[in-house]
Amino acid sequence: METEGLTSMTDGARIRWTVLGDTTRTPPVVMLHGGPGLPDYLGDVARMIADLAPVYRYDQRGTRGSPWQGRHTLSRHVDDLAELLVRWGAAEALLIGHSYGTDLASRFCLAHPDRVAAMVLMCGPFVGDWRTGDRAERDRRMSAARQERLRALERRSDRTESQEVELLTLSWFTDHADPERGWDWAAQGARQRRPVNWAMNSELGTEGRADPLDARLDELRACLPTRVELLGGARDPRPLSALESLALRWNVPLRRIDDAGHEPWLEQPDTVRDHLRAFVRGAVGP
Repeated sequence: METEGLTSMTDGARIRWTVLGDTTRTPPVVMLHGGPGLPDYLGDVARMIADLAPVYRYDQRGTRGSPWQGRHTLSRHVDDLAELLVRWGAAEALLIGHSYGTDLASRFCLAHPDRVAAMVLMCGPFVGDWRTGDRAERDRRMSAARQERLRALERRSDRTESQEVELLTLSWFTDHADPERGWDWAAQGARQRRPVNWAMNSELGTEGRADPLDARLDELRACLPTRVELLGGARDPRPLSALESLALRWNVPLRRIDDAGHEPWLEQPDTVRDHLRAFVRGAVGP
C-alpha cells in the first residue's frame, strides 16, 4: 500500500511525498528523481524493491505536488532531504538517485555522510567533458528536420500546451536505445512529467556548473558509504566512458545495462530489477 504525506520545511515550503512498503523496516530507501525541474517519475522503479525496504519518493520543491515560488539553490534542496529524513524518523537512508538525482545524492553525501547508509547512482553523475559526446550522439540520432524543429520550439517563450509536449518529446526521445519505442516513451513522459519548472532547471543548472562535482570528487570519495554502485545504460547518449572513469576514480563497481539508454528500467526492466534487488538486499539485509 502506498501512503502519501505533505511535510512543511523550515522555510515554509511544503513537500509532497509517498512511501511504499513496510515503514517499520530500516533503513528506508529514498529515491531522488532527475530534472531538475521535473516531478517524481520513479514509481515503477520503487515497486521493484518495495518488498525489501520501505521506499520513499518526493516531488522536489517547485514541482507538481510541492509548489513553491522562490530562488532554488542546491544547498536548500540538500536541506529538504535532511528535513524529510527527520520527518520519516530515519537516522540514515539508502539513496537511489537517477540523472540529476545522482548529483543531489552526491551533494547530500558531502553534507551528511553519516546519514547515507548506501547509495546507487543511476545514469550519473556525469563529470568531465561529457557534454561534447552527448551532443554529438543526440545529433546522430535526430534528423536535421527534427533538430531544426527543436531549435525553433526552444526559441519560443509562448509555447502552447501541444508545443511544450512536442519540445519535450524531441528533447527526450534520443535518451533511449530503441528510437521507435523511445519516441513513445518520450511522448508519454512529456505529457505526464509536467509542468516543467524551467526556472528551477536554469537556476540549479547554473549553480551546478559554477560549483561542479568534478572539483569535489576526492572529497566525496572520502565520505562515501561502504556500499556504492554506479549503474548506466550502455546506449545512453551521455557517454558511458564518463561513468567508467568515475567508477575507477572512486574504486566502486559500475553495472552496465546493455541495450538500454538513460532510463534503463524501461528497456531492460528485468536486468535493472535484479541489480537493484541484489544491492538493496546486501545493504539492508534479508
